[in-house]
Amino acid sequence: MAPAFVFETSSDEEHDDFQPENEEEQDEEAEAEAEAEEAEDEDEDEDEDEDEEEQPLNKKTESPWDFAPYYESVAEEHARKSTTSIDFKITKALQNRTVPIVPNDDGSESDSDKQEEEDRIEDEDEETGDAVDVKSFYVPSDGASFSANSFIELNLSRPLLRACEALGYSKPTPIQSAVIPLAMNGSDICGSAVTGSGKTAAFALPTLERLLFRPKRVPAIRVLILTPTRELAVQVHSMIEKLAQFTDIRCCLVVGGLSTKVQEAALRSMPDIVVATPGRMIDHLRNSMSVDLEDLAVLILDEADRLLELGFSAEIRELVRLCPKRRQTMLFSATMTEEVDELIKLSLTKPSRLSADPSKTLPQTLTQEVVRIRRMREVNQEAVLLALCSKTFTSKVIIFSGTKQAAHRLKILFGLAGLKATELHGNLTQIQRLDALELFRKQQVDFLIATDVAARGLDIIGVQTVINYECPREYKSYIHRVGRTARAGREGYAVTFVTDNDRSLLKDIAKKAGSKLRSRTVAEQSITKWSEIIEQMEDQVAEILEEEREERTLRKAEMEVSRAENLIAHREEIYSRPKKTWFVTEKEKRLVAKASKSYWQASVEKETNSGKAVISAQEAEDLKMKEKRKREHEKNLPRKKRRKLEAAREMLEDENQMKKLEGNDKNKNEKTGLSLVELGYRRAKAVKAVKKALDTGKIVKKNNKKSEHPNQRQQSRTREMQELFQSDMSEKKQKRNSAPGKKKSKHSFKSKSRYKRK
Repeated sequence: MAPAFVFETSSDEEHDDFQPENEEEQDEEAEAEAEAEEAEDEDEDEDEDEDEEEQPLNKKTESPWDFAPYYESVAEEHARKSTTSIDFKITKALQNRTVPIVPNDDGSESDSDKQEEEDRIEDEDEETGDAVDVKSFYVPSDGASFSANSFIELNLSRPLLRACEALGYSKPTPIQSAVIPLAMNGSDICGSAVTGSGKTAAFALPTLERLLFRPKRVPAIRVLILTPTRELAVQVHSMIEKLAQFTDIRCCLVVGGLSTKVQEAALRSMPDIVVATPGRMIDHLRNSMSVDLEDLAVLILDEADRLLELGFSAEIRELVRLCPKRRQTMLFSATMTEEVDELIKLSLTKPSRLSADPSKTLPQTLTQEVVRIRRMREVNQEAVLLALCSKTFTSKVIIFSGTKQAAHRLKILFGLAGLKATELHGNLTQIQRLDALELFRKQQVDFLIATDVAARGLDIIGVQTVINYECPREYKSYIHRVGRTARAGREGYAVTFVTDNDRSLLKDIAKKAGSKLRSRTVAEQSITKWSEIIEQMEDQVAEILEEEREERTLRKAEMEVSRAENLIAHREEIYSRPKKTWFVTEKEKRLVAKASKSYWQASVEKETNSGKAVISAQEAEDLKMKEKRKREHEKNLPRKKRRKLEAAREMLEDENQMKKLEGNDKNKNEKTGLSLVELGYRRAKAVKAVKKALDTGKIVKKNNKKSEHPNQRQQSRTREMQELFQSDMSEKKQKRNSAPGKKKSKHSFKSKSRYKRK
C-alpha cells in the first residue's frame, strides 16, 4: 500500500520536502510579527492591545473560504450588457437631489437603544409525547465520542493537520469529534447539530483522508457533495480547496449560473470531488459526454431538509438512483423533518445517527429580541428598520426580507439614506450574488439585505446581528436565519419584527427557543422622522425602478435580436446539436405541476370551508404553515391525548360520511323522479313521430314474431330439444336390435353439435 500514499510518512515534521515552504512561512511570520508590533505601538487603547497580545502572532491563519476566484467583476458584466448597476443609479439620484434628507438628531432616539423588560410570553410547557421508535433503523452509536482535545487524536494525516493549522482550527467541535472517526471507517451517517458547529469540516476531513489512499492510476469521480443553493456550494468548494491545499486531490464546482462548457471540461478531467447543485449535476450526467458516477464512493447531502424544501426531491431520488449501491452516504442538517426521514430510509444503509447538542437548537451566546409592529404601524415598518439600522445596529448586519421585491426596495432606500448596503436574492445574476457576498465578507458594506437564499449554511465571519424584517413562517426557518450569527462560540443578536398576525408563531419561537425573548421598543419621534424621509424619497425610488424596467426591456430586445442573428448565421450548426434531455418528460412535468396545484387548491378549500372563492398567495402560504404547525403540535402530544384526538377525528369523519351518503340518497331519489318524467315525455314524443311517419308512408311496418314472451320462447326451445333427443335415442335402439352381431364401430359416437341451435 506504500505507493497509494500521497505523502511519505515521517516522524519529524521538519522534513526536507517541506523545508522551502517552511522558510516562506517563517518569512511571512516575521513580517506578520513586525506589522503586529507596529500596530501595538501605534494603538493607544489598552483593550485592543490585550486582544492583539492574546492572538498568536507567529501564526498567520487563512480565511476558510473566498468568493473572489469564482466570478468576473460586476463592472465587466454591466459593460458587456450595456447596463448600469443599482449603486450607480442611487448615486445619480443623490446627486440630482436638491435638498439633503438627513434626520435631525436631538437626542430623542435614545429610547430606541434601551431594552424593555423581558417580554412575558410565558406559557405552560406542553407534555412531550413518546417519540416514535425509529432506533431500530439506525445502528447504535454508543461508542461515538463528542469530545476531542485536538485533531491529532482523530488520526488524520499530516497534510490535513497542516491545513487545519493554517486555517486556525485547533480543537474539533463536538460534531466533528463524533463524525470523523465513524466516517473514516466508511459508515453511513445522519448528522445534525446547531448552526455554526462546523458540519462542513466534519464531512470534508474524513472524505479527504479516505481519498489520500485512493487508486491514482484510474482517475474517477469518487465523491459527490450536493447543496441546496449555489452560494453554499461555492463556500463548500472553497473550504475543501483550502483543506486539500497540501494534497493532490482535485475538486470541481458544478452549479447553475456559471459557464456550462467550463464545468463540462472540468468533469471530463475526472476530479476526485464534485460539489454541485442537483439540477445542474443531472443536466451534465444526461447531456455531457463521458460524465458518469460509476466509480462514486461517497455521497454527501448537505442541508438535506432545504434540498427537499426547494422541490429537489425528484432530482435527489434520481441522483441516488444513478449512484452505485455500494457507497458511503452522509446526510447533514441542523433540522430534521419527515421528508428527511423518508430520504434517510431510501438512501442510507444502517446509518449512525449523531446529534451534537441535542438539548438545544440555538447557541447560548445568542440574544433574541422582538420588535412589535402594531396594526397602526405596519405601514411604517420600513421606518422602524431604518431607525434601528441608523442608530443601534450599524454594521455587520444581515436583514432577511420575505420577497425579492421587498429586498430590492430596501436596498434602494438604504442607498438613498446614505447607508452602505448590498442585496442578495434570486433576481440577481450569479456574478452579482457572489459579488454581494464578497463585499459583505470584506466589510466594504455594513448591511446585507437578503431573502432565504442566505439563510442556509453561509458562514460569514463577524456577523453581529440578524434582523428578520419579515417574520419567518415556521420555527425551522427562524433557526437557520438567526444561525448566521453567534457562530463558533461568538456572541450575536437576533431581532425579529412581529406583527399581530405572527403572534402564534412568536409563542412557538419562545417555547422552542428555550429562553425568553426580550422586547425592544423604538422611539416614536424617530419612526415619525424616518416615515417623512421615506415619503420624500418615494419619487426617487419610483424613478430608479422605472429606469431599471426600461433597461430590462431594452436588454430583452437586444437579446432577441442577437438570438435571431445567431440563428440565421449558424442555423445548420445549431440544429445539428443533439436536443438536451431530462429525466422527466414535459408531459410528466405538466402532470406533476397540475397535481400539486389541485392538491393545494383542495387543501385551501378544506381550510377555508369553501367560504372564499379566491384567496391570495400569502393567505394560502399562511394556511399551509398553520396546518404544518398543527401536525407538529399533535405529534408532540402525549400518547393518551393523541389517541383521544385520533378517535374524535375518526368519529367526526364517520359522521360526515354518513351525512354525505344520506345526501347522495336524497339526490338520487330526486334525480330518478325527474328522469322518469323526462323518459315518459320522450317516449310519447317518439311514438307520435313514428305514427306520423307511418301515415305519410316514410316507414313501412314490418311483421315480425318478436312479440312472444321470452319465457314462452325458452320453454318451447327446451321442449323441442327434448323431443329431438328422444327421437335420436329411439333410432339408436332400433339399429342395435337390427344388427346384434355387428361390432361397434370406432367412430359411432355422434357429436351433440347437431343439437345446437343453428
